[in-house]
Amino acid sequence: METERLVQRAAEGDLSAFVELTRRFQHLAFGSALALVGDFHHAEDVLQEALLAAWSSLPGLTEPKAFPGWLRSIVRHHAFRVTRRKYTEELPLEAAAGVASGDVVADERIEQRQQIHTVLAAMAGLPTRLREPAMLFYMHECSHQDIALFLGLSTTTVNNRLHAARSKLKERMLTMVNETLHSHGLPEDFANRIGRLIEARGQVVEASFDPDAMPDLLTELVLSDETNDRPVTVRVVQRPGGGTVRGITMTPVDGVPRGASLLNSLRHADQPLDRGTFERAVTLLAGPPATSETGRLLETGIKVIDVMCPLVVGGTVAIAGEYGAGTTVVIEELVRRLGGGTDRVSLFALVQKWDGEGDPGFSHAEALKKEGFSEGTAGAVQTFFFRAAEGPWNLDRLHELASVDCVIHLSRAMAVRGVYPCVDVTTSRSRLIETGTIDPTHAAIAARARETLGKLWSDACGDPIVLERASKIANYFAQPFFCAEPWTKRPAAHVPLAEALKTCENILNGVHDDLPTSAFYFAGGIDDIRARATGV
Repeated sequence: METERLVQRAAEGDLSAFVELTRRFQHLAFGSALALVGDFHHAEDVLQEALLAAWSSLPGLTEPKAFPGWLRSIVRHHAFRVTRRKYTEELPLEAAAGVASGDVVADERIEQRQQIHTVLAAMAGLPTRLREPAMLFYMHECSHQDIALFLGLSTTTVNNRLHAARSKLKERMLTMVNETLHSHGLPEDFANRIGRLIEARGQVVEASFDPDAMPDLLTELVLSDETNDRPVTVRVVQRPGGGTVRGITMTPVDGVPRGASLLNSLRHADQPLDRGTFERAVTLLAGPPATSETGRLLETGIKVIDVMCPLVVGGTVAIAGEYGAGTTVVIEELVRRLGGGTDRVSLFALVQKWDGEGDPGFSHAEALKKEGFSEGTAGAVQTFFFRAAEGPWNLDRLHELASVDCVIHLSRAMAVRGVYPCVDVTTSRSRLIETGTIDPTHAAIAARARETLGKLWSDACGDPIVLERASKIANYFAQPFFCAEPWTKRPAAHVPLAEALKTCENILNGVHDDLPTSAFYFAGGIDDIRARATGV
């Protein structure tokens, strides 16, 4: 299709037409930005901001054939904004230098950086009128005609300027320029990173992308807020399916119109949200519970959760996971146990950095798929992923999660003790217990179990009988999961709440003092435990 027709369709709101325009002009625009800012990373930022601005302003372009020059003027405008920010990094291309290969050794990486620095310095040394056409030509070998069209010059002028640029770059430097700029150009699928805004509510954004080019979980998107003349960062927290993603912004974006474009930066968020943003996100994403659901316990069949930090029907759950504590395992298990039901629940997964996350091309979604896991949203269960700060969850940090109905704290210390799931019952909580909504007997059993386990893990009790019962409770809360059967080689267990409460009470009261502690470990109900004891 001719460029002018694509411009007309894009101006009418056809995002696919704009994606095709981006595909045709992305290399020219990127080369122009690089010529102006002299930094690969910032040039890509310029291109992203320019494309967002172009999509928003396109309906005002009265002459479609003027699109190339019009786009270049937008690129230049945003490039000058970047230049005014006075970036001061001596070697700003460290991240880009490592993109080509994840196996580049330190000496080779240093050599790459030096070569990039040398090349950009050489290009920056060219006169302004020669630098831009040279950058466009050597970056992606754009044709002289395309360069002329984009820069608003004659083909003869472009030829002359390229000849002059070559003469100023010595032969060896010319080879280095060609190789370096080629290896750090835009990827061919850059245009597939464009999405469309479906809705913005406060700090929650819903957008549509090509289902075959979906942004990863925890990826940062860039949304253009033309009203306030600013780019807005959006963090992807959920991918419910059908090309839709939901994300969170740090500031409200209610004024951004539907249909506005977003760009996938391919960068993962590395900073946690502040408490206020998290609380607002919980309210907007989960929505208010139905009146009939308020205060009703949602049984999972997972002993430690149902007894110690029971979920609420229609409620919200923060899964505060530490590194190596099985956060995604618990999420997947809850989805498999509850997803097919009718009682809804919203999970907020607060995750720390995953193994391999810093590697080029890493994807949270692909990592989950490789393990045979979903992304946590199925049927009655919806899951939202948030970045958590590194390190253990202390009481102050857990207190910041006060807005949710339930906190499941997954502790690395529990994993070291061999307790799976790694729920720290001394710091996990449930609104149902805190407010006295549940049966008083349940609340009393949970309080006794928490106190007893606290003595076990703090070495605050010297009574061997109390410690043995505490060990049995800890072992009893270890339970085989459905999603972990391929690794544990044990059939999963589903224990009704009533049985779990009765067994905990009996352990605490000494009814099961005759059973060996080892029989309780990683078992199901009391019948399973007694059967084990027979063979112990």
